Amino acid sequence: MDQEQSITLKIGGTAYPLKVREPEMEQIMRIAAETINQKLAAYDARFPDRSLADKLSFVALNETVARLVGQKKLAMREEEARKLQEETESYLRSIEK
Repeated sequence: MDQEQSITLKIGGTAYPLKVREPEMEQIMRIAAETINQKLAAYDARFPDRSLADKLSFVALNETVARLVGQKKLAMREEEARKLQEETESYLRSIEK
């Protein structure tokens, strides 16, 4: 898609007009908005007296922690893959001699 498409996402009861260039990004954004709204509903049930801003802060913290944990795990897996690649190459060189 070469042109931007206008979409509207509703998060925490507020509509946000946005533009996307790719259908895949629209789908990802809609899933993200739904995930945020589900987490807001869970926090609303647990903390009904907290403000929407507080609940959004909880959601942001939760999602950021999850992303950082995922990045750390990915980095560890990449390092493991690099080491395995080196070991494999070393082994192959040793049997070629």
